Amino acid sequence: MAKDLFSPVTLGSISLKNRIVMAPLTRNRAGEGAVPQAMNVTYYEQRASAGLIVTEATPISPMAHGYPALPGIYTDAQVAGWKKITEAVHAKGGKIVIQLWHVGRISHPSLLPNNVLPVAPSAIKPAGKAFTYEGLVDYVTPRALEVSELSAIVQDYVHATKCAIAAGFDGVEIHAANGYLLDQFLRDGTNQRTDQYGGSHENRARLLMEVTHAVVDVIGADKVGVRLSPVNPFNDMKDSQPQAIFNYVADALNQFGLAYLHAVEGGIHGGGESDPFDFVAFRKLFKGAYMANLSYDKARGNAAVQSGHADVIAYGVPFIANPDLVERFKQDAPLNEADSNTFYGGTEKGYIDYPALNG
Repeated sequence: MAKDLFSPVTLGSISLKNRIVMAPLTRNRAGEGAVPQAMNVTYYEQRASAGLIVTEATPISPMAHGYPALPGIYTDAQVAGWKKITEAVHAKGGKIVIQLWHVGRISHPSLLPNNVLPVAPSAIKPAGKAFTYEGLVDYVTPRALEVSELSAIVQDYVHATKCAIAAGFDGVEIHAANGYLLDQFLRDGTNQRTDQYGGSHENRARLLMEVTHAVVDVIGADKVGVRLSPVNPFNDMKDSQPQAIFNYVADALNQFGLAYLHAVEGGIHGGGESDPFDFVAFRKLFKGAYMANLSYDKARGNAAVQSGHADVIAYGVPFIANPDLVERFKQDAPLNEADSNTFYGGTEKGYIDYPALNG
């Protein structure tokens, strides 16, 4: 049977009714205590026709936060809030995995317990401004993590994974992209360590491999994805040899037998020009299912699936404005336009009020 965006597929042990994935989208609308609230349930339920929903990036601990009004996945109240979401998505026949997140240096003391400094592989201040409850403020120079602290961060991922199981998720996605903590270890623009977590490809990938190993031990490799962004310059990120380090990572991840590898195929969020990168070669190194993400429309998505470049395609902004994106693609119907003013924070407006085709 010919493959296209509408044909079913299985990622690890997660069976999808189509190959259209809702990409992780930060929306800054959690309630008190970083707990998902009623409008979050509606938002995800509206989009359950996607083959798979990857939730917004979700902090794994109080130290993992970097923006206001994020939902967490480390307290009982947060688990209860997410459980309402997974139950609503499952009731509509959808599948949903949670994206596990530690922001590293992309934070600010005002967002962290006791106003402590953000942590990072190396004490290198990012260019740009932090988005805080008081508005935009300059980033601070983060504190370099001690080797002795890293096992506790791995355990935070373990605890979050156990919370995700309790909340009823179909799996988890480890966020190692877009300039956050695990990506900061991978790229030499942010990792200038001289110990076993810095320098060589193997050393810079060590923390990601330790986290992946620990998460797989808890939930099973067939329910784990990893997200990478080899050349996204967002959050002041760069690497001297991106092809070499990320080819290494793609190959090294084969040891786990993951459900999928999710790749941001270029630069997003207006981070500037991205370096050249051969995503075809990168994809061929990874032996499992591959999720492609970046400016795909229906035609490009179908072409990538049909050629075998990708198994599934993740769509971001189109899902913000089109809860019924799958149906619109099926009918070649026009798409609602997304209002970028309501992407980050706010009310139901621009969140759960976009119209479906049938009103």
